[in-house]
Amino acid sequence: MDLALDNLTKKFGGFVAVDHINITMTNGVYGLLGVNGAGKTTLMRMLCTLLKPTDGNIYYNGKDIFKMDEEYRNLLGYLPQDFGFYPEFTVKDYLLYIATIKGIPPVVARKRTKELIVSVGLTKAADKKLKKLSGGMKRRAGIAQAMLNSPQILILDEPTAGLDPNERIRFRNLISELSKERLVLLSTHIVSDIEYIANEILMMKEGAIVNKGTLDEIISAMPEDVWTCLVPQQAVSAIARRYKVSNMKTEHHGVELRIISAEKPCESAVCVRPSLEDVFLYYFGEKVGDNSDTL
Repeated sequence: MDLALDNLTKKFGGFVAVDHINITMTNGVYGLLGVNGAGKTTLMRMLCTLLKPTDGNIYYNGKDIFKMDEEYRNLLGYLPQDFGFYPEFTVKDYLLYIATIKGIPPVVARKRTKELIVSVGLTKAADKKLKKLSGGMKRRAGIAQAMLNSPQILILDEPTAGLDPNERIRFRNLISELSKERLVLLSTHIVSDIEYIANEILMMKEGAIVNKGTLDEIISAMPEDVWTCLVPQQAVSAIARRYKVSNMKTEHHGVELRIISAEKPCESAVCVRPSLEDVFLYYFGEKVGDNSDTL
């Protein structure tokens, strides 16, 4: 099974939201990483046939997904960033209702609902109203509704937005479990959401894929070096204006900085192995003063 994006482009007037993307995805977890406004949601909405491309095509096993129409949508599960739910419905009733909308036969719907409630860890909350659930539990209910039709392609748009660290970890583990026999595309601007579960990472900036590969491939291909050094407090501002600083920690004898730079930033700097967070900052971060709004 493969999902191929061929020269995929989406324009809104003169604005290019998705810019000539060419990628092919198969089974596994794909992490779509980028800042808000990078074009991730527009890309996902095209993959869900909610938006038509301005140019280019999307193929599922060689077939145009827009020509496949319902045949393709039956293979698809989608959790938007702000998914709609009915606050007075219980988890179980909500899933049964969504199953009816999706045209799933009642006998199958009852069986799938029971299985999915267990799978997403909502057994004790099955008869609770959705309005009574935490943000993380609502997200798990959202995953369950996206899985009702046993999709081959699962698309999740910023699924951990607003969740606390424990819920994010639980959610990542659930996504990893669900990816065994399907393609999962997960968009986020939170590095830790995909660092440990993505088989391949797609870095999106201003509508284009600027880097892609496994975690090791992306880190190994980091265009600049990462350095750590201890500097006096009074030197921090000047360094931050000249270099991208991914971390700073105040110590007794100064400030420990983690700096991204092609050159050695100071005499005491030591070169260290980059992290995915460093790569993210390289592509999406700014030096102090790069943005005119920065104080």
